[in-house]
Amino acid sequence: MARRGWLWAAFVVVHLGVATLGWVMPNQPMGDVYLVYEPWSRAALNGSGIVGITEAWVYPQLALVPMVLAHGFGWIHGYIVGWAILVTVCNALAFWLLIGHATSRGRRAGAWFWLAAIACLGPVGLYRIDAITIPLAIAGCLWLVGRPWLGSILLAVATWIKVWPAAILAAAVIAVRRRLAVIGGAAVISALTLLAIVAAGGVAYAFGFVGDQTGRDLQIEAPVSALYMWRAVARIDGSFIFYDQDMLTFQVTGPNVDVVIALMTPLLIVAMAAVAVLGAVKAWRGASFARLFPALSLALVTGFIVFNKVGSPQYFTWIVVPVLLGLVIERRRWWGLAALVLVISALTQVVYPMTYSGLLAAHAGPVAVLTARNALTVALFAWSVVRVARIPARMPRPARALAAVSLARHDAAR
Repeated sequence: MARRGWLWAAFVVVHLGVATLGWVMPNQPMGDVYLVYEPWSRAALNGSGIVGITEAWVYPQLALVPMVLAHGFGWIHGYIVGWAILVTVCNALAFWLLIGHATSRGRRAGAWFWLAAIACLGPVGLYRIDAITIPLAIAGCLWLVGRPWLGSILLAVATWIKVWPAAILAAAVIAVRRRLAVIGGAAVISALTLLAIVAAGGVAYAFGFVGDQTGRDLQIEAPVSALYMWRAVARIDGSFIFYDQDMLTFQVTGPNVDVVIALMTPLLIVAMAAVAVLGAVKAWRGASFARLFPALSLALVTGFIVFNKVGSPQYFTWIVVPVLLGLVIERRRWWGLAALVLVISALTQVVYPMTYSGLLAAHAGPVAVLTARNALTVALFAWSVVRVARIPARMPRPARALAAVSLARHDAAR
């Protein structure tokens, strides 16, 4: 009881602290909530148009659901507080599932790591739509072994809120023995979502979010933008930062930027496919779920960041999920990666919101911090790919038994 009490006390302190930082830190870390989420959801409630149904939208259609639900807590102190409460409630449910009675060292390690990551990343990890997908993905991963249908359903719902959990779903299809259940759960949610979109008259915009993402230019935080950012720092003609009114993001341009933009989406597809093939080969050779799934998930998720034209700070909430799962299963093998993720998360908070004004002005200091953060992210991707490549073909029987107990234990722990 004492262990669980300390964990829940830390949960409350971290969430209150991070939520409060959103009100006092510079550069509008809560901006998306009151500038876009609230107007989008209010328009839907007022019958003034539904994004993703009556017009193209940057997000999958289920992203509107939590934006609308946040109004249910708005009576407390407005929409921003309502959003923070909704995210905290979702995190609390996943946290409860994760720690159970706090008897598992791996689960306690994962819980402490998650709280540390929330604190290191700061308010952007709370006041973005990605925050809703994290608890869904954590719960889905924890249930994949014992209840693959339910685990897949949660991951699919998260994917229809923000696309990134598709990387974890792909890893699950490769690593989980009951892969037909994983495919089935995702197919059911996708079919129901599409049916609802068609019934609402939004068939023309069903996959509008795909086109919006592939049509982006280079966002300033993306790893691929480093050269252009340093050219902007040096005030070299032709390289500068500008604001995209359509995508509501700051982007960077320079010589041959159109070529780079055109190459990034194919490069992302090739990189993700190569990692997936590597994981499939390991699965075919008998690699265990416990060793393969967390490492493959991390490789796919970090690859989705490294080769992306976008590099929004909230993206770094994604890498928490596979690392947390790795700590639950084999914490000694994952401490190094967990420490690296916390450093990356802390540097991300330094970039945004702490020094973002300097970044937009192309000052050398903030750009150096951003470059270091991105270099560590590339190193994390390389490390995770090497870890997948080094997974032995078959796991010793005691380790297989330990992994199965770790992931299935939540039923007994509750």
